[in-house]
Amino acid sequence: METPLVIQNFTSESDYLPVKSLKDVKFVLWTETVKIWRIALPVALSLLFQFLTNSSTSMYAGHLGDVELSSISVNQGVLSNIYFYLLFGMSSALATLCGQAFGAGQIKSTCIYVQRSWIILATICIILLPIYVYATPILKLLGQDEGIADIAGRYSILVIPHMFSFAVAFPIQRFLQAQSKVNVIMCIAFVVLLIQNVLLHIFINVFGWGITGLAMVTNIIGWVYALCLVMYTIGWCKEEWSGFSWIAFRDLWAIAKLSLVSSVMTCLEQWYLTCIMLLAGLLDNPVIAVGSYSICFNVQGWDFMLLLGINTAVGVRVSNALGMSHPRAAKYSFFVTMLQSLLLGILFMTVIFLSKEEFAKIFTNSEDMIRAVADLAYLLGVTMVLNSASQVMSGVAIGSGWQVMVGYINLACYYIVGLPIGIFLGFKLQLGVKGLFGGTMCGIILQILVLLLSIWKTNWTKEVEQTANRMRIWSINNLHSAEVTKNII
Repeated sequence: METPLVIQNFTSESDYLPVKSLKDVKFVLWTETVKIWRIALPVALSLLFQFLTNSSTSMYAGHLGDVELSSISVNQGVLSNIYFYLLFGMSSALATLCGQAFGAGQIKSTCIYVQRSWIILATICIILLPIYVYATPILKLLGQDEGIADIAGRYSILVIPHMFSFAVAFPIQRFLQAQSKVNVIMCIAFVVLLIQNVLLHIFINVFGWGITGLAMVTNIIGWVYALCLVMYTIGWCKEEWSGFSWIAFRDLWAIAKLSLVSSVMTCLEQWYLTCIMLLAGLLDNPVIAVGSYSICFNVQGWDFMLLLGINTAVGVRVSNALGMSHPRAAKYSFFVTMLQSLLLGILFMTVIFLSKEEFAKIFTNSEDMIRAVADLAYLLGVTMVLNSASQVMSGVAIGSGWQVMVGYINLACYYIVGLPIGIFLGFKLQLGVKGLFGGTMCGIILQILVLLLSIWKTNWTKEVEQTANRMRIWSINNLHSAEVTKNII
């Protein structure tokens, strides 16, 4: 059995001594690098493979035509974002619950948490159904181009099964991550990506099924991924998976409230991009505006998946350090991760600058679209560096339990500052997509400054005390759940 992400109480690991020499710096740098990347790399690769499934769909849609590309982009950037980040954010509550329960040896509790999350997330999908059934009139009401809205709405109805696959996949994914079984998730995601591209080639290039073919492949790969995770868990994690239980139907409201609170930080940050996508559809020549922004969004997403892996790793590392009463380890982990993340951001920015005339050709053959993307390349590159800093700080916030605070920060930075600036630059000054991009950058910069100040002023010893108190509370709940668990399978 692999080492759990949440280190158990009997660990002999000790906190760092104060750094006083270059030798101490090298020791901390190497130690933290190993700890961070042992988690970050598999998580980042699995997220990248999952994101590339979306990018592959966009690539095939782009070669069907500009309108098809823009329609699929609206679906992925607006409609899919609503449920994806809501479900993803709600499932993040399991990262804490399963991690603590597994670390404390309460294995049965982790299974109950997963099953409760399945019920809650499936209910959320049912509640969201009207948005996707009536997507076309909703998009038209929001001012989107009629041609784009018609295709995006039809595609939205066709991929409803895909939404429900996330309600199954996300909780079981968190369950496996809590046990450090991240390599398995990565391998499954990679195989699913290969299957998707084979099916896309057959359904689009061979059968010529167009948008319907794209939807069919999207549904198939979504459920293949979810069912593979479930089958692996039930078939190969027999010690950890204790079976299904009726107790999963109890205390659902308490878990639902925790899940909704956990989703606030993620949703506010990611739904901002949905607003930008909608605003891009209101610009002159919306096909080019939405398509060019979508291509930049997809390219940025490749980098963003790596950053989310780093975000997850630093969150786990900080939470582990605080749980073990190691305040210096939490602080030093932030410094090391920030340095390496910024270096990666600069590397990706350089690649974008050097290939600004070429990378759009992966998605489209349209010369107008390629020129529009090249015009946004410099803003895209700088945004990648800003995201490198932002995601590390968000990871520290998750590890420290600051989700609600960061939710307020994101609300202020993105919606009160970034969005109005973007609208002013994009529409009033007629800078178009560049203006919307500029507003996004202003929001990220402000968020970085506020979070940096918060982390700089943090008393890590007090954070250790607060973490110990939270763990005592959850330990009582975990023990209660374990005592009343009664298996039905």
